Amino acid sequence: MIVIMFSWMFGEKKSDTPTAGEAIQKLRETEEMLMKKQEFLEKKIEQETATARKNAKTNKRMALQALKRKKNHEKKLQQIDGTLTTLEYQRDSLEAAGTNTAVFQTMGNAAKALKKAHLDMDMDVDKVHDVMDEIAEQQDVANEISNAISNPVGFGNDIDEDELEAELAELEGELELQEQEDLDKKLFKVELTLELPEVPTAEPAKVEAPKKMEKE
Repeated sequence: MIVIMFSWMFGEKKSDTPTAGEAIQKLRETEEMLMKKQEFLEKKIEQETATARKNAKTNKRMALQALKRKKNHEKKLQQIDGTLTTLEYQRDSLEAAGTNTAVFQTMGNAAKALKKAHLDMDMDVDKVHDVMDEIAEQQDVANEISNAISNPVGFGNDIDEDELEAELAELEGELELQEQEDLDKKLFKVELTLELPEVPTAEPAKVEAPKKMEKE
């Protein structure tokens, strides 16, 4: 019997430490209970205030008792407010810790997966540099080939640039002369139009023919 008692008192106990999720749930339940208590105290404060006002002139003793009860309710309400703030802080801390733990685990798993991928591909920094150098070298070769193809041999190399400039200036002079001739023709037509007399618009008067004299 004594052995059983000591075993129960000092024996190995099962861990009662809740998980983060269980603790958060318990905090939420406690917060809800305290908020209900808040609503109850706020109503009581309103009731005691109304009682004090009602008896302020007719029953001073009752009014003072109502104010005392009101003060007690306000003190309890203030304590609940402080407790709720503490509980909310604890809940936020637990939620943040849970989030950080999940993020840390995810990052660890990702790092392991990335390391495994590099090992499976037999990839290291030196090999990557070698591949990039080879890509750059082949890109330079491709650019040289493209430049060679886009520059036909023996075409346009013997053209005199000064001769082209002179020909272009001659063409510009011809265009200006042609434009001036067209402008002169248009002005001449306008002058002719202004000098012509106006065409009469009224109908000409009719002239009657003389009547033949009757024979006597």
